[in-house]
Amino acid sequence: MNPTVRPLIPEQRHQEILRLLRREGVLSIRSLTDYMSVSHMTVRRDITALEDLGQVVSVQGGVRLAEWTGQAPPREREFRAQLELPRKQAIAELAARFVEDDMVVFLDAGTTCQSVVPYLSERKNLTVVTNDFYVVTSLFAHPHIEAIHTGGAVDPSSASSSGRIAAEAIKGINIDLFFLSTGTWNMSRGVTTPSMDKVEMKLAALEASTSCFLLADSTKFGTVSRFRVAPIDKLDAVITDEQLPQEMQESIRELGVTVHVAGLRKPGLT
Repeated sequence: MNPTVRPLIPEQRHQEILRLLRREGVLSIRSLTDYMSVSHMTVRRDITALEDLGQVVSVQGGVRLAEWTGQAPPREREFRAQLELPRKQAIAELAARFVEDDMVVFLDAGTTCQSVVPYLSERKNLTVVTNDFYVVTSLFAHPHIEAIHTGGAVDPSSASSSGRIAAEAIKGINIDLFFLSTGTWNMSRGVTTPSMDKVEMKLAALEASTSCFLLADSTKFGTVSRFRVAPIDKLDAVITDEQLPQEMQESIRELGVTVHVAGLRKPGLT
């Protein structure tokens, strides 16, 4: 419901626009004029003021947050591996705590899921299923962990496989815990991906799993890709970092999804 019982002053409108963008990532001019019951020109002036402060960026027909581009990070593995390392390590370490002995765990393709592997070294009778070639090679250092690769159509840029073959392989496995990765997610669109083949594979893993935890850092929140994997309320939990806005954490919890927050180490501390 539109919260604007009475007209808002410019500063209130600016804060409301920022709040909505943190939830949605990108908004149209039309949606803002309807939501706040103001004119097109008023919204344009508000956006200009926020742009001058470096908080938003205009896009065709709308506006997005300046710090979130609304695009997936670089797909090439060597570039993505260098992004947000402290967040990935913190999320991976926390995720590994939910892995118990005798489990079958699916590690989705991606550098965050790959970062989970070293934290699994003490688990007994563990089976790891993955479509990620780097995850498989990382498991070579842990020969006591059984590794299963899904096969499928190979994507060299992400060093992973997907598609029908991968999906069919997953359907034959009873998975206890699925660590789902993504480069793009928000409240309204859920988890998204740029590839239809990846959707098929991820949905197969979701269907075959008892529990699904999304591993995604705060910098990816508010972004969207072309194809939808699942809405947020289809997840059992989200593991993210402490810089995801508290309001967004509460919105996720209101959907019945548990939020686990990984603390980031302060500079100079070990």
